[in-house]
Amino acid sequence: MPEEQEPDYRFTLANERTYLAYLRTSLACYAGGLSAVQFLDLGLDRWPARIIGLILVSAGLVTTFGALRRWQQNVVAMRRGEPLPVTRLPLMLAATIAVAGVVGLIFAMWR
Repeated sequence: MPEEQEPDYRFTLANERTYLAYLRTSLACYAGGLSAVQFLDLGLDRWPARIIGLILVSAGLVTTFGALRRWQQNVVAMRRGEPLPVTRLPLMLAATIAVAGVVGLIFAMWR
């Protein structure tokens, strides 16, 4: 195991800002999902709104836990002087939000 060292505080603060940005994104997913269930009226017994809500709230949960894991991995990598690990979290978020948007668009047009 490589010797651990204290990273430059600027990198530590940047890592924390990124973590907080992911948490803001997860809060937005929660709010969007709950709003979809509460306020979207796409007919058909409101099940399209429930699907959109479920997709967004699930994305929020994955983002919350993924952000914590990424923050921890980055801290360890910085302390060891290793490259930062690759993440698929932004891709997952973009795909999930796109799917929720497409589902909403389809059902809004279908209505």
